[in-house]
Amino acid sequence: MPSVQQNPSDKDTETFVETDPTGRYGRYDELLGAGACKKVYKAFDNEEGIEVAWNQVKLRNFSNDPAMIERLYSEVRLLKNMTNKNIIALYNVWRDKEHNTLNFITEVCTSGNLREYRKKHKHVSLKALKKWSKQILEGLNYLHVHDPCIIHRDLNCSNVFVNGNTGQVKIGDLGLAAIVGKNHSAHSILGTPEFMAPELYEENYTEMVDIYSFGMLVLEMVTLEIPYSECDNVAKIYKKVTSGVRPQSLNKIKDAEVKTFIEKCLAQTRARPSAEELLKDPFFDDVEYDENDDVDY
Repeated sequence: MPSVQQNPSDKDTETFVETDPTGRYGRYDELLGAGACKKVYKAFDNEEGIEVAWNQVKLRNFSNDPAMIERLYSEVRLLKNMTNKNIIALYNVWRDKEHNTLNFITEVCTSGNLREYRKKHKHVSLKALKKWSKQILEGLNYLHVHDPCIIHRDLNCSNVFVNGNTGQVKIGDLGLAAIVGKNHSAHSILGTPEFMAPELYEENYTEMVDIYSFGMLVLEMVTLEIPYSECDNVAKIYKKVTSGVRPQSLNKIKDAEVKTFIEKCLAQTRARPSAEELLKDPFFDDVEYDENDDVDY
């Protein structure tokens, strides 16, 4: 019996532009997202029959920056060891020497990142925002109690991804993460300025910088404004952050419970609660997250 030939003019058929060395994963030309270091494409897992994300880094862009290449490898190494429902899962990784690219396959979240998702859905209930916040904290707690401790260092709404059909959110982009030892301290300045804790600029900090960033993330989710949007350059942000001046958007929050919760996250380092402590905060008393739960709109 002759095999069925695929009509190349069939508009309903997507064709792979690249496959991994095993032939299991195929990459489409459709771009899901792009950052400073990598491009993320829609892809397909032939074995499982599911859509996945194909992350690709052109290493020639960093031929003069071995530290950047090491950071990218670090993300991959970290992801391989992460098994938590609120952390993006990694399925495969390889280096394509012919094209000088680093490629890794991760799970794909159907609705993109939280920043874009929140802009699209402006009238989300506080209950839904609390559900997202709790999941992010559960992911952070997993990183922080990990042995050794892992500090994300670049937590913000663009690095959290959403499955809109279930309301599930997951932390991704661990490329700036730091693995720290028993004293839980790190010493390099990295991150997104608007979300960086004051002590990050002092180059001596702990996993508590992620709690500060989480507070700013909640602030953005609630107000739909990136913190410190009143500042037109990084120097002005730095001056306000290190002086303890809060973003103007914090004053726009009318709900005292929400404002108090954010303030806890932005407190001085020693007064800042851990992710584990925040998960027990009364703020979440009316939220029981179930991964099969639908988000209320």
